Amino acid sequence: MDKILILDFGSQVTQLIGRRLRECNVFCEIFPYNKMPQLDGSVRGVILSGNH
Repeated sequence: MDKILILDFGSQVTQLIGRRLRECNVFCEIFPYNKMPQLDGSVRGVILSGNH
């Protein structure tokens, strides 16, 4: 399954971004900026959310 990663740098709208993606039937996962998982072939994009 293709997915989008959201790296949270402390933004107040990170959860909102994730919710909107899910409403569009896009699988996404939210991670703290310092805990980024290994990228594999299923990751189609990364969203950076915040201003750290």
